[in-house]
Amino acid sequence: MSKTLIVMRHAKSSWDFPFDDFDRPLNARGYKAANALGDWLRTQNLAPDQTFCSAAKRAQETGAGLDLSIALTQIKPLYMSSPDTLLDHVHQAKGDTVLVIAHNPGIGEFVENLAANAPNHERFFDYPSGATTVFECDITDWRDLTWSSAKVVQFVIPRELP
Repeated sequence: MSKTLIVMRHAKSSWDFPFDDFDRPLNARGYKAANALGDWLRTQNLAPDQTFCSAAKRAQETGAGLDLSIALTQIKPLYMSSPDTLLDHVHQAKGDTVLVIAHNPGIGEFVENLAANAPNHERFFDYPSGATTVFECDITDWRDLTWSSAKVVQFVIPRELP
């Protein structure tokens, strides 16, 4: 039995107002991208049964925009977290398909460290807003997930979606 890990950077955020970074909302493009990513997840039959989402406003709005039928678990330490912190939280997962929504640079480094195979995509290594990687993990318990052990099965960025 394997597990599926979906790793998403929050969608495009607004810089229009003098918000504290933690409180920055999505911009119009970000809301549209979050909706498109949710549609894409549904068409790919990728329904997470557990979510870990940064408590920052733009990450929460991205998760809400996905319009999934599961509550987002807010985790404040995922805001600007390191790859090791992200892995520590994934190790605590109980679901079979887990979604993580967080921020760069940590989220981009996390997917690079986790990937046994990098996809042939020009944007994978800079992990832009809304970038989403789907990993197949040949494990039965999330505590067994290690660096360079997860197979990238899909990678998408919002501008590639309808």
